[in-house]
Order: sequence, then C-alpha cells, then structure tokens
Amino acid sequence: MTDRLLSNLGLCRRAGKLTLGNDPVIDSINLKKAKLVIVASDCSQNTAKKVLSSAHRSDVKAHVIPHTKDEISSAVGKYTAVLSITDEGFSKSIDKLICSLKED
Repeated sequence: MTDRLLSNLGLCRRAGKLTLGNDPVIDSINLKKAKLVIVASDCSQNTAKKVLSSAHRSDVKAHVIPHTKDEISSAVGKYTAVLSITDEGFSKSIDKLICSLKED
C-alpha cells in the first residue's frame, strides 16, 4: 500500500499536477489551486505548522504522511518535504490511499 502512495505521487508529478516546496505550496493554497496538501513525517515543525495552518484557513484537506522527505523526494524526483496536489482526481485517489494507511 505504501508503494502505491509514492508511485501515485510520482505519477501526479509527471502529469504536472504537483506543487513542491514550502512557499509554492502556500501560494497554491492561497490561490485556491491546492486540492490536497501533504507533509512529510520528518518535516521541520515550523514548516509543517505554517503549511498546515494555511491549509486549515483555506479549507484544504492536509495530511502528515508516514513517509520521510527522502522517500517522497525519490518518488517525485525533487527534494521536498511539502507538496500540494492541484488536480481533483489525483487528490481524491491519493486521499483515499492515505486514509487507508491510517486505518492499518
């Protein structure tokens, strides 16, 4: 299941529906483009707090996933701890995967 989440993030990146990095993700939230926000488990507290509170204020669903920055970065091809998905279809399928991970 874990590998499916990371491979879906990679697919989303190749489709151009992923925003990577702290400031670009916050911008995508403020511009109402972000459909889902994902934060790595080992993201700095300050960065996570900024991004998650920004998502909360804008009613954008956000998850801290049990993957490290290195795992996420290797899946998407760029070093990052924070990302947002800008496509409705991808965000729904990835949200389902994350929710099923949390249930396990």
